[in-house]
Amino acid sequence: MGLKSLHRDIQESVDFIQSEITRKPAVGLVLGSGLGDFADSLPRTHAIIASDIPHYPVSTVEGHRGRLVFSTLDSGLCTLVFQGRVHFYETGNIETAVYPVLLAHALGVRTLLVTNAAGGINREFSPGDLMLISDQLNFTWETSIMALTDTEHGVGDYYDPNLRARAAATAATLGLQLRTGVYAGVKGPSYETAAEVEMIRRAGGDVVGMSTVIEVHLAASLGIRVLGISCITNKATGIGGKKLDHQEVTEVAGRVRHDFGLLLSGILSTL
Repeated sequence: MGLKSLHRDIQESVDFIQSEITRKPAVGLVLGSGLGDFADSLPRTHAIIASDIPHYPVSTVEGHRGRLVFSTLDSGLCTLVFQGRVHFYETGNIETAVYPVLLAHALGVRTLLVTNAAGGINREFSPGDLMLISDQLNFTWETSIMALTDTEHGVGDYYDPNLRARAAATAATLGLQLRTGVYAGVKGPSYETAAEVEMIRRAGGDVVGMSTVIEVHLAASLGIRVLGISCITNKATGIGGKKLDHQEVTEVAGRVRHDFGLLLSGILSTL
């Protein structure tokens, strides 16, 4: 897809959404595998089915419901919640994977919270833990050309230090354990081998997943403040003894739904 046609598609998506809602979102939230139910707890919502939006990519992965939910919080803050995402491996197209980021930016979002389900590499982490992402390793080796052509700001920390401090303080206030570590993103869709997991561990990765890194790279390049939280749903190959499958990912994400919701609600209340 050429840049001119991509900009045109984004504008057509924006025009459709603005014909449905009048609120201008300031904060975006991407809900990863098995974590989408959080959107159902938000007040004053208006949901748009992703497939109804012109040019918007539709997820094919279980646990990604494919809705955009607009909510006005009690503070008056308008949020845009992506109930699921499209992974790079679903289409092999970078611009499809980052389309929600481009759309959020075009709608006015300048703070983005990204969440994901991830496999634990750090042996101190256990399934069900929540981890604040301090940095990332992009083992997809892919970036969006938009990050080069549309860059408005130099990128320092991809994950905003002030937002990380707020998240850590919120977790402490709520009495929730919040790990901190580096997220390693791979293309997928297959799970990593034990040797690949060991390579990522030696490179400094604490968890591994199949999303997030391309989205965050572009968001930070566009000047969007980013906060990232991983739900550790399993131990990575070679770390745990169980055979991995996507059902385990969604089941564990479901078990931590309560703590995850408390944390996200607490963080949103500080924005």
